[in-house]
Amino acid sequence: MHDVIVVGGGPVGLYTALLLRRAGVDAVVLERRTERSRHSRAIGIHPPALRALGLDGVADELRARGIRIRDGVARSAGRHVGTVSFSTLPGDEKYVLAVPQAVTEEILERRLEEDHPGCLVRGVEVTGVEERAGHVRVAISSEGTDTVVEARLLVAADGARSSVRENLAIGAPARRYPDCYVMGDFHDSTDDGDDAVLYLEAGGIVESFPLPGHIRRWVVRLGAPLADPTAGRLADLVGQRTGGGGGPAPNSMLWAVGVQARLADRVVSGRTVLIGDAAHEISPIGGQGMNLGWLDAVDLAPIITASLRDGREVGGGLRRYERERRTRARAARAKAEINMVLGRPLPAYLLRPRNRLLGTLIRNRTVHRGVARAFTMQ
Repeated sequence: MHDVIVVGGGPVGLYTALLLRRAGVDAVVLERRTERSRHSRAIGIHPPALRALGLDGVADELRARGIRIRDGVARSAGRHVGTVSFSTLPGDEKYVLAVPQAVTEEILERRLEEDHPGCLVRGVEVTGVEERAGHVRVAISSEGTDTVVEARLLVAADGARSSVRENLAIGAPARRYPDCYVMGDFHDSTDDGDDAVLYLEAGGIVESFPLPGHIRRWVVRLGAPLADPTAGRLADLVGQRTGGGGGPAPNSMLWAVGVQARLADRVVSGRTVLIGDAAHEISPIGGQGMNLGWLDAVDLAPIITASLRDGREVGGGLRRYERERRTRARAARAKAEINMVLGRPLPAYLLRPRNRLLGTLIRNRTVHRGVARAFTMQ
């Protein structure tokens, strides 16, 4: 019997296992995918998460392979609206680190495998979860073989479509939004360097973020999903709204997504804990999801470790964890909703005065600091 089974080998599950293993906990990760995804949907690592990752020496390698975004620039109709500088942030991390998710997963997986070989088991699908006295039984299927594994605690980091959450019949009603986005990574043909750029246009927002290797991610807000998204279509949309942008080739990632939010009715069920998107799915706009999941893990790991090491009753700690993390998730969801509202289409007669007001507010030092902190989850 293991101490902890972590279901899900994405960034949140891998980091959870790394924290637990380095605290002496026998944790194993079960991942349905047989290999890492090459897609890099999550790219932004915010200062609170970067500080947490630094505790395990992961942050230094991420910094070496990422781009430090120190300024966010807003433009509209070819004009400068305002610049939010992260130089006002507290601490040493006065930037958002842009790293492709595939690189982040590679680093976490390698660290876990080097220090704790065999901890990650791929090609395993969870088919059932059953609470027993003092432990959890997890039914799994791998290569056509069904079996059962057991652990004292179960951590579900298996994403927004969590099979563990479904098996435990935990509700997670969806809140849907009138926003869709198409995004893609192109060779960076701009002069924007390491700046993030937001184009506040009448047809809807266009966002642009630097990535390593002279790549830039472009994100376009739409009112309805594209039936057949292509790199060429995305490049056309960027060009139409901004007058420039990336070309159709080379293109290394393309993703179209409708936006919804979910907050699980409960994130603790007996000896099972939901973390990351399994507990709280929020809009990808603002880049909070992966970071929020890592901070879940940072709060959860000491509770589990103390319980297993000292024999403390885990229930009280988990109830406190549930209250705090649900509060943080609601706050993150509210920030994402504000970001989406700011990115929706506006007629020119409203867009221009709105942008002038934003520019004026950004130039106010107090507001500037508040905006910088809000954008970086502080």
